[in-house]
Amino acid sequence: MNRREFLQHTVAGGAMSALGISMSPSPSARAVNWPIGCFNRPWTTWSFDDALREIKSAGYQTMGLLSRTKSEPFIGADATPEYLASLKQRITGSGLKANMGALRTRHNIPIDESIKETRKQVENAEVLGLTYLLTFGVDRPEEYEHYYKVMSDAAAYAQERQLRLVMKPHGGSSGASDEIVAVMNAVQHPNFKIWYDAGNIIYYTGKDPIEELKPIAKHVTGFCAKDCGEVKGDVMIQFGTGKVNFAGVFAVLKTAGFDGPLMVECCKVGATADETMVNARANREFLEAVLAKV
Repeated sequence: MNRREFLQHTVAGGAMSALGISMSPSPSARAVNWPIGCFNRPWTTWSFDDALREIKSAGYQTMGLLSRTKSEPFIGADATPEYLASLKQRITGSGLKANMGALRTRHNIPIDESIKETRKQVENAEVLGLTYLLTFGVDRPEEYEHYYKVMSDAAAYAQERQLRLVMKPHGGSSGASDEIVAVMNAVQHPNFKIWYDAGNIIYYTGKDPIEELKPIAKHVTGFCAKDCGEVKGDVMIQFGTGKVNFAGVFAVLKTAGFDGPLMVECCKVGATADETMVNARANREFLEAVLAKV
């Protein structure tokens, strides 16, 4: 910028300020920089230590404890203190940080027992230093009221421990926006928010993920990234090969003030852990390319 351009810019800026017009870009015009992590789900065929290594190799810094196995209860109520201490050490040793643990709650048992089991999982998540607890809703209508009460207690119990309770679309009581709003109204706790999953909207309901996001976007505090082509279709696929309009979904989230994180849940599972890692890396790069244009 030469001296003449500088003076013109200064005069124009002063005039705009005098008129009360801001020269700063609007929030919708600013680039987003949402952190991207990865769940362990693509590597359940292999050991959890393999998963940690491959997630790190794929370029992620954050991972989530989503898909437990017989040998890895994660934050489950049956996890022992010794297991939790070892798990925490293994995650730290991998160079990754775990941000989420998936809750497994039962709603066909007395409510006091369900609350006790859920609280134990909250405590285990606190031991691991997690930030989020993920719930999925329930499928059976006769269990809805039971679920609402357990989640209301869990939201309060988690808040006391500085943990955030979130629910993602997963069919049944969390199928799409109408059902999700009904759950939030029933739980009635500020520490109960939404982790959106556009792929699951297609998988469970066949509805438009963008339209289903709009009524609940202001409640979304995280995003489970997966693609899907049809109802009950394959979700272990590469992003961009299904019907999820990631750019459209992210645009709605951006307008609502969303600030991440995004967690890659799925990719095509290869014949080896390393092949799967390559696919997980490609899905991360896909999201980064989309975010650069949002």
